[in-house]
Formats: sequence, structure tokens, C-alpha cells
Amino acid sequence: MNTAVQFVYDQSLLDYHFYEEHPFNQKRLLLTKELLEASGQLAADEIIQPRSATDEEIALIHDPAYIHAVKSANLLQPSQLKKFGLGTEDTPIFSNMHEAAAKIVGASLTAVDAVLTGDTNKAASFAGGLHHGFKRMASGFCIYNDAAIAIKYIQEKYGLKVLYVDTDAHHGDGVQLAFYEDATVCTFSIHETGRYLFPGTGNVNERGIKEGHGYSFNLPIDAFTQDESFIEVYEKALREIADFFQPDIILTQNGADAHYYDPLTHLCGTMEIYEKIPLIASEIANQYCDGKWIALGGGGYDIWRVVPRAWSQVWNVMKTGTPLSGNIASSWLNKWQKEAPVTLPEMWKDSADSIPEISRKQEINEKNYNTLVNLLKYTKVKRS
Repeated sequence: MNTAVQFVYDQSLLDYHFYEEHPFNQKRLLLTKELLEASGQLAADEIIQPRSATDEEIALIHDPAYIHAVKSANLLQPSQLKKFGLGTEDTPIFSNMHEAAAKIVGASLTAVDAVLTGDTNKAASFAGGLHHGFKRMASGFCIYNDAAIAIKYIQEKYGLKVLYVDTDAHHGDGVQLAFYEDATVCTFSIHETGRYLFPGTGNVNERGIKEGHGYSFNLPIDAFTQDESFIEVYEKALREIADFFQPDIILTQNGADAHYYDPLTHLCGTMEIYEKIPLIASEIANQYCDGKWIALGGGGYDIWRVVPRAWSQVWNVMKTGTPLSGNIASSWLNKWQKEAPVTLPEMWKDSADSIPEISRKQEINEKNYNTLVNLLKYTKVKRS
């Protein structure tokens, strides 16, 4: 089994940029790359250049009329833009929007081909993971849904069964809908309950329809969930779902917004969950998929203190099988602290005295476990 890993990156992936104050900031990708390099975990020969996706590849998921609207967005009236979810507060238009979004899709497809043509068995494309995009509409900072396109591409080019695992704090609604009738794709999303958070979907009873009934799994966890409960329900659910589905390849969306520093969500995880998430994913890939694993990025809005560490740990597990611990590389800290608006963490793990205390912790844990029990009964029903 080939144990090489590859990291998809070039500077053009930073061009997906709405405006300076927008919460979705791809500088986090550069920060991650440089943290890995400073830590001695990313070598030049492990970096592969992304290509741009063709219109035909984007159309595996998106309607041609929508693709045309993205291309010509600066010529459209606000009412026309709104019809496609463009020009909104979440997803405003920007120059060369189609080209920037197509490069992110192409980066994810580059990772797919690297894994499935034998060059490697694990690849990361952290620019991607834009899981809210729909067939004819942008949503939640996402123009083209590279994750869904990558899955469809895997189906059509390689004929494999795909397990999609989404650990973003927001429900992976666009990917779920794209394969809601498909029994050859299993989607699993663990996310903060939609009671308080966009997009408001992802209930346990969203299970797929027609041939796809029973192949969509959602684990909505309570606001203020902390590490112990998150890890317990995530691990038990993923192991059961993988055993039920028996995938050929695993594709993970690694949103880094379940951390207590994240400004847009209400979960209270620490770096411990970002060590455990990839460890379990790696085990699943090795057990069922001959190690074949593609990791995408996703949400994550504390770009200084959280995302670089979280995504780096995904890569560290991909490469060595273990997350890093101890001190963050001083060269990285010295370079970026001058620009950062917050004090950068000096350790890979979070300081115990910075973790918030949650008075409802036991109640939250019990509620999450009950949700897990409710979810897992569906794997048993389908298997029987």
C-alpha cells in the first residue's frame, strides 16, 4: 500500500475572497501551509499544483444557467443575482468569481485523481469543503460545491462507493441534497443543532429518499457541546455507519468551527477534537478503503488561533498517523504575530485555563447521547 501523502496548494487558491472584513478568509490556507512547513511536516515534493475545473465538471452538480450567472455576475441586476443566491450578505459577488471558485473545485478534483490514479493514497485540499452550494444557488459563503462535485466525479470516473463525513459545525446541506436519492453515497454530518445556527437543517430524521433512503445520517448536537461528548458520539456514529455502508473511499469535510474561539458557532470544542477527528477517519479509511482518504477544508472563522492548528493536525495524521504536540514553531509565531489581531497560541493544545466552563454540561452530554441512540437505530433497520 502506497503511504505517500499529497497537499494541494498554490497561491491562486487565495483568490476566493469576498472582501476584507468577510468572515470567510482564505488566508487561513496560507497560514496552515506555512505552519506545516515551519513544523517540518510539509516538504516541497508533497505539494501538488491544482488545476481549474472545467464547466462540464462543475455541471456534474450545478445547473448550466447557474454557472453562466456566476460567470456574468457583474453584469446582472440585483434581482437576477438574488435568484441564484448571489449578491447577498453571505455570498456577495467579487471580481473573477467563477475563476476563483473553479480553481477550488479543480483543487479537490486534483486530490481525487492523485489518490485514485495510484500516486498517493491520501491527499488534502483544504481550500475546498464548500458544502452549502446547491444546484442552482450559492449559499453560506459557497459558490460551487466542490465536495459534491468531487463525489460525483468519483462516481462517474472511478465507479466507487463514497462515504462523506462532515464535521463542520454547520450542517452539510448541499452535499446531502445532491445525493439524497443515491444509495452509492453515504453522507454523515455531525453539527450544531439547527435550532440556533445556519442552515437550520440536519435533523436525525433526514434519511434520504427513494433508493437513497437510509444513506443520509445526521447527528445534530447541542449548543455548547464540549470535547468529551463530541468525540464520544462522533466516534460511535462513524464506526457504526462505516460498518453499515462498507465504503470504497472516504472523503472528509474538515470545518474547524466547532472550537470555542469560533465567532460564528456555539460549540465549545478544543484542539482535542481536531486531533481525534482525523485519527478516527484514518482508521476507517485503512479498515475499509485500503487507506484511500481525501480531506477537504470547510468552515472555520478564527483563522489565526484555530484553523491552522486544526487543519495541520489533519495533515499530520495523514502523514505520520499521529497529531503533533508541544510547542508551535517559533518561526511561524514570530512571522504572523506581527499581523494577527489576537495573541497566537504557543502550543498545539489549548491551555486548560482558557477553556470555558459550561454549567449544563451533563444535560448536554445526555441529550447528545440520546440523539446518537436515535441515529444508530437507522443503521440497524437498514442492515436488517
